[in-house]
Amino acid sequence: MTLPIAITQGDPAGIGPEIIAKAFRDAPDELRGCFVAGHVGVQRRAAGWVEAATGGPGLPVAELTHPAQAWAAPPRCVPVLPVTTLSALPAPGQISAEAGAAAGQAVLWAARAALHGQVAALVTAPLHKEALAAAGPPCNRFPGHTELLQAEAAAHLGVPPDELPVRMMLANSELRTVLLSIHVSLRQAIQNVTQGNILQTLRITHESVGKALQRPPRMAVAGLNPHAGEGGLFGHEEIEEIAPAIARARALGMDVHGPLPPDTVFMRARQGAFDVVVAMHHDQGLIPLKYLGVDDGVNVTLGLPFIRTSPDHGTAFDIAGTGRASAASLLAAVRAARALMPAAANG
Repeated sequence: MTLPIAITQGDPAGIGPEIIAKAFRDAPDELRGCFVAGHVGVQRRAAGWVEAATGGPGLPVAELTHPAQAWAAPPRCVPVLPVTTLSALPAPGQISAEAGAAAGQAVLWAARAALHGQVAALVTAPLHKEALAAAGPPCNRFPGHTELLQAEAAAHLGVPPDELPVRMMLANSELRTVLLSIHVSLRQAIQNVTQGNILQTLRITHESVGKALQRPPRMAVAGLNPHAGEGGLFGHEEIEEIAPAIARARALGMDVHGPLPPDTVFMRARQGAFDVVVAMHHDQGLIPLKYLGVDDGVNVTLGLPFIRTSPDHGTAFDIAGTGRASAASLLAAVRAARALMPAAANG
């Protein structure tokens, strides 16, 4: 039987369980063969919140004992495989070390299941970084999903994490952007603008996006400085690091352009000139993408030995427990995961 897709529950005090409930209610065909890795009680509570907010029919939650049972779940029923523990259900919208630990447990379980061939892909509902840090070891060693998954995959492969380089790509229907660095300070991000890091990012992007498009991607590289340095007037990173890396990538046969002014390159990509933009740091790439809206935004981790996608939003503690959160980005993440799976795995 085709392997199922695991959807991790996210922080149980956030909107993850609610958007999962809405997704299974509103898109049963798209969620066929998916299951939730998390806590049954948390999911039942979230289903009740959604029902109360929308006035819709009750949404049953089924407890699984094995991932493959997801295929037998009836439509508009949320199948949950219990992989986390809680002494009590956490209050919605509040940072909790126990909630952070539960979110981390679900991600670790799902990563190991993917690495051992039990699931076809991971779709991760949002976790809260402060709650994850408060959870203690091993979760507090990682600032977010990406780093945790990288470390788990590297341990499985028996290599140090720096020998399994990964990159974050955010995408919606209008734009794709890959980040050179992720959750580090801006000072550190600037220090990471080196020929080696840029070339590695271009290689990962070329391979991963190329697989999804089934052709070599047209890649643009944003400059670090205003106007891409203006020939050295506003900085030398473009001359000393970015342009040489681009030249090396072209010599390897990649279709890459730049460095281009960061204030216009995203507009050009949105208009169709490029398939993906490589941004020099986190906010440079994510501000233009999130300005376009997060409803259909998807986070994809490139470079892992398994498929991982995620909604392009956080835990939204301010509306957790209200049943009002939109499931659109979660559904987009499920679609993206299926699109990245081999044709045979999609049945």
